[in-house]
Amino acid sequence: MKVFGLKKEEAVYEPRTGVYAVIFHPSLDQVGLIRTDCGKLFLPGGGIEGQETHEQCLVREAREEMGSAISVVAYIGSAKRYFYSTKEHKDSLSIGHFYICKKGEKMCEPTEEDHHYEWVPSEDAIGGLFHEHQSWAVREAALKKKTLHNKP
Repeated sequence: MKVFGLKKEEAVYEPRTGVYAVIFHPSLDQVGLIRTDCGKLFLPGGGIEGQETHEQCLVREAREEMGSAISVVAYIGSAKRYFYSTKEHKDSLSIGHFYICKKGEKMCEPTEEDHHYEWVPSEDAIGGLFHEHQSWAVREAALKKKTLHNKP
């Protein structure tokens, strides 16, 4: 598993496992991201709840953050990031599982009012995402999308 951030030996990390979607615009030159009210960019997705499968988590998070259906196209990979959460004031370990997904029909209004879905040019997405492992996932997905797009 790819690792980002520095693990401090004295720190006690609380792991959080999440599942995230890399969604390419039909033109393949933009990625769908969530911009929070404070201006940070994230991939759509989030923490697994209860006994959810990865796909169930992605479907729920897409509804909450985007108000849209979502379907899984391909698995990208997994990565983790060690960081200090200024929001929660603690050392954190984000364990992410990443998938290329396709955005479906609008189902409802998003329920997370401080999350706004928008299309961002792929290069800006890679440089602008808050979490390094999410940037890695977009780079990996960009390599895979060429292969997927060229399939008969």
